[in-house]
Parts: sequence; C-alpha cells; structure tokens
Amino acid sequence: MLKDKTILITGSSSGIGAATARLAKEYGANVVVHGRTDSPELDAIAKELNAEKIVCDVSDKNAVTSEINKILEKVKKIDILVNSAGIAPAQNFLESTDELWLEVFKVNVLGTNHFCQAVIPQMQKNKYGRIVNIASIRGFTGTAGSTVYSASKAAIVNITATMAKQFAPDIIVNAVAPGFTNTPMSKTWTDSGIMALAKSALSGRVAEPKEIAEAILFLASDKSSFVIGQTIIVDGGYSISGK
Repeated sequence: MLKDKTILITGSSSGIGAATARLAKEYGANVVVHGRTDSPELDAIAKELNAEKIVCDVSDKNAVTSEINKILEKVKKIDILVNSAGIAPAQNFLESTDELWLEVFKVNVLGTNHFCQAVIPQMQKNKYGRIVNIASIRGFTGTAGSTVYSASKAAIVNITATMAKQFAPDIIVNAVAPGFTNTPMSKTWTDSGIMALAKSALSGRVAEPKEIAEAILFLASDKSSFVIGQTIIVDGGYSISGK
C-alpha cells in the first residue's frame, strides 16, 4: 500500500506513533522515526525497522527545519508526514496557567505547524504529498479535566481543513481523531476511573494503537485520494454512545 513511499512519523518512540511506524514498514514504506530526545526507545524502533531517525523538540522551529534539511540529504524526499508528537497534561480549567497553555500549544499545535512548514516545500516541488495530523475526540467534545489539551486538538482539526484548502490537490491533508487508546499514558487510568469511562464506548473496550495506525495509513495512502481536509473519528463509537 505504501511501497516506495518515504514516511516521517513524529513522536514515534512509543504509542500510536510507534504502531504507525511498524505498520508503515509492513506496508512497504521507507520509514523515518522521530523523538524529542535520542532515547533507548527511539534507537530500538529505528534499529527494528531499519529506519532513519531524527531528534528534535517539535516546538523548536529552527531545530525542526535543521533536522528536516539533514534527513532530506539522506532520503531525498518525504512523501508522507504523520504528526503524532504531542502532550496531554490534565489540569482543571480554573487552575490552568498561562505557562501550561503555552507549553501545550507549542508542542501540539506549533509542533505540527513546524513539521508541515519544513516538509511541504519539497512536497510542492515533487507535486505529491500526504499529511496526516493527529487530533482527538476531545477536539470535538472537550473534557472538563483537560481544557488545554482539548483546545489544542480542536486547533488541529481547524488547521487540517485550512491546510487542505491551500495545498490540494497535490498535497492532501487529513487528520485522525482517536478515542481512548491503549498507550503508555493509559497505564494511569485504572485508579482514576477513566478506564471505566473508556469502556463505555459501543466497542466496550479501548483501541489498540495498531487500530489507530490503520486509519492513519489509509489516509496516508492513495486509497484515500478523494478524502481531503477531513478529521476521521476513530473511537469505537464512544462519541455517539450516549452513555
């Protein structure tokens, strides 16, 4: 499905990003992985997939641009960009500080923008590109315990549509909005009661990262050529469960 395509996945040390990297390799892509730091986890997945890697803080535009320029010297082109890097701190709205708002938006929103701004010019030159941003169901529904995160993901939904309008048809931009997913972050859910909420989805369970990765790579492939500017909700029916 992705044979001979080069795909860059941000935040691919673990969770949805790592699952997407592994599945992309299965589908024939040349994979470039990314992490904020040169961690053992990033090294391990790069070795596992025989993948190139880049290391930078997504919120640092100069660092992102530098890393993209360096990796393009090696791989020559990036056909697909998946923006999976993000943070999800939980904090009550009334207690949320300006510092927290700025931190979350720098990573979740500006981080996405920085990679798009660095990669799109060579996509334009090649007259081909696929970009898949990672939003969240909270970008549509919000959540009382994490207003800042929800707002940042709502911004991703809007940015996705706006970018699609500007860059189609050569560069197709879409997003995936996952529901509750079994990632390292989910290990904290049991005691907080969030797991019970997650299981109220029509599926009766949380998603596995590979299930989200399948949706991401559908949008990254030419099989979705007529899907443009959309944010696809992949939440096991949670958002319509009425529970």
